[in-house]
Formats: sequence, C-alpha cells, structure tokens
Amino acid sequence: MPTLSIKNVPAEVVEGLRRRAERHHRSMQGELMALICQAVGAESAPDQPLRSRQPGAVGIEDIAAEHRVRRPEPIDRGPRAVDLVRGDRDAR
Repeated sequence: MPTLSIKNVPAEVVEGLRRRAERHHRSMQGELMALICQAVGAESAPDQPLRSRQPGAVGIEDIAAEHRVRRPEPIDRGPRAVDLVRGDRDAR
C-alpha cells in the first residue's frame, strides 16, 4: 500500500487534527485516512471510529447524559472495576 507524507503542516492544524481524532476515538493517522476517504468518496476508511452510528442510534454520550440525570450522585458501593480486573488476572 502506498504511503503519503505531508510536510510543513502548521502547528494549529496539527492540534486541530489531534483534537478531532480524539473526539472520534481514532489515531491521527486514522483520522487523516477517514478525511481522505471522505474527500474522495471512498466507501469506508480502514480505521473506523469505535462509535460509528447508524441514523437514529443512541450514542454513549447520550446514555451517559441520561444516566447523570437519573443518578446525579456517583455510586460508591460495590466492587471497583479495577479490583475485579486484578482479581481475574491474578486468578490465572
């Protein structure tokens, strides 16, 4: 597969790309690939975002916002996720 290189990119453009990639849960290279594929009308980019949405689908941000409305106080009882993961790992 061919490789592209872009030189002399202004710092503010790089920073904007970094923020955009973060929002889409992609690497900067994945974000660039998605933008290029979109620009040329390609069907899909190799590095799709983790949260690609279908029209009318509910995203994780929407679920989290609804949860914060229903339970404004954090749940502080029960096991912590880190303890569950460590216990599982140590059991192996």
